[in-house]
Amino acid sequence: MGSFSIWHWLIVLLIIVLVFGTKKLKNIGSDMGAAVKGFKDGVREGGTTPETPVPPSTQNQVTSSQQPSADRGTIDVEAKNRS
Repeated sequence: MGSFSIWHWLIVLLIIVLVFGTKKLKNIGSDMGAAVKGFKDGVREGGTTPETPVPPSTQNQVTSSQQPSADRGTIDVEAKNRS
């Protein structure tokens, strides 16, 4: 009673195909495949170190002296880039 038989899953699949259509499902499948491939490539590239390290730019960082006067009670441990 807790698990579904193959006929239940086939009926659910048929209803999904009827609601969304095959073209929409094909687009969703290809988008998911591209997303998974991009994720795998990002993980693979993330493990390598860059050949030339980029020094951090200090002119775009917000320091405690540049914070507005209304925020004087908050202390950030990490410098944040201005956007």
